[in-house]
Amino acid sequence: MLHELKGLSGAEQLDLVPEGTILLGYRGSIAHGMYLRPDHPNSVDDKDLLGVAIGPLESYLGLSHFEQHERQLREWDVVVYEARKFIHLLEKANPNVLSLLWLEPHFYIVRTPWGETLLHRRDLFVSKQVYPAFVGYAHGQFKRMTHHAQFGYMGAKRKALVEQYGFDTKNAAHLIRILRMGIEFLVDGELHVFRHDASQLIEIKTGQWTLEQVKQEAAHLFKRAEAAYDASKLPLRADHKKISQLCLHLLWGYFKGEHWKAGRAPVPW
Repeated sequence: MLHELKGLSGAEQLDLVPEGTILLGYRGSIAHGMYLRPDHPNSVDDKDLLGVAIGPLESYLGLSHFEQHERQLREWDVVVYEARKFIHLLEKANPNVLSLLWLEPHFYIVRTPWGETLLHRRDLFVSKQVYPAFVGYAHGQFKRMTHHAQFGYMGAKRKALVEQYGFDTKNAAHLIRILRMGIEFLVDGELHVFRHDASQLIEIKTGQWTLEQVKQEAAHLFKRAEAAYDASKLPLRADHKKISQLCLHLLWGYFKGEHWKAGRAPVPW
């Protein structure tokens, strides 16, 4: 199932991806078509994976707890959210989480029938809530782009690039990309994760744009995002009741099926 995680042993794969994972795919630079190989002079990219898992039954009905699973191993960086937390983040239009439902097909690594249920009902999470979520995220990237006091999250190579160009070019590319994605979503209700403008975004990422060029483009996009919000025909918010029903259907069906397969009685819902 995880044959695409090349260079990892079976034990390493099991450590990175928890049991119960129903959907797993690439996120970040690979998903956006912006990945720079390690031999590129400006490469600071990891292989990022995002997923959703249904925890063990005792984490729902007992005293154990499962909220998310995070692992880093060499170039691999994996985050897998528990299903209820994942769906809650989807309802809030979290940019990173929402992207998992709009990947190109070949970027999924785990795609179970329960994961397909989420993909099939991604329309439930289409709303104008994307505006505060994406624009808020963009403002954060704008601040981090030039805020040198926040170097703590960077590796040595990325710090060197910031010192070379005078700003964080990777954050700059994130800033422009997230604003464009938010505008597109407000217009047509689709999240275009794989970027048609990837070559231009890579230019920004590799320092071929000046800081002033980035700021001018960002200012233009912030205005466009506000106009797109005002003109958008998307619902103001996602339907909380329908999303709750989806979550119930997912968990109920999953545990009922698992218990029948194990030869035990189904969960008494």
